[in-house]
Amino acid sequence: MAPEISNTSMLFLIVFVLIPLSLSYLYALGLEKSITWSSVRGVIQLFLIGYLLTFLFGLRPIVGIPIMLIVMITVAGIHAAKKGKGIPSVLAVVLLILCAVEAVVLTMWIGFDMISFTAEQVIPMSGMIIGNSMVAIGLALERMKQEFRQNHDRLQAALALGATPKEASQLLIRKIVKAAMIPNVDGLKTIGLVQLPGMMTGLILAGVSPHVAIRYQIVISLSIFVAVSISAMLVTVFTYRAFYTKQMQLIRMETD
Repeated sequence: MAPEISNTSMLFLIVFVLIPLSLSYLYALGLEKSITWSSVRGVIQLFLIGYLLTFLFGLRPIVGIPIMLIVMITVAGIHAAKKGKGIPSVLAVVLLILCAVEAVVLTMWIGFDMISFTAEQVIPMSGMIIGNSMVAIGLALERMKQEFRQNHDRLQAALALGATPKEASQLLIRKIVKAAMIPNVDGLKTIGLVQLPGMMTGLILAGVSPHVAIRYQIVISLSIFVAVSISAMLVTVFTYRAFYTKQMQLIRMETD
């Protein structure tokens, strides 16, 4: 069982913030304000979420779990949709995808008796699924705008030769989905070798047997991989048509 971290020990964590602050000042990076604000904001958010989770864990699972999932999906959807600024109805598409992915993964977990329907298990594991899906969707949207902007002339030429938007965009769609999936593919290759994953580390610190911790880590790692793959594919397939008019003409999307 890991020892409880005292308030005094927590205060010494400020040293970890002072190091990047010093480097930013030394090399004139201009990140002092961002580093300070991000650190303070992150700590406050974590403390607040701690109190919120304590409250939700005290509610019936059928009440507490949906409340937290709605909050997480909404925040993740808004954040990911910012990467697709300018794409019509992008927020609605992102929220729909996140809901669908979470529903599929959660159904598999409960259906195959991998976890029990309790707030202590569903909320932390769902947070990892939603968070990684958010990142994948954001990467896909950002890469999509970049690819369509850089390949505008090539796409115009393909359309002029009689290609449909789907045919003209097929190569770009593959590149976009691949780029969004690469971080997770690389992570799976080195999992357990370069670093001990977060869930496994947390369970071991809590006193759980490494063999049990490994099983949970395998479940969450493969679930994240599936969620990321589905999220990247769906957001690309559902939004690439926004770059074309109904008359199959290419739209030059404004840069951020």
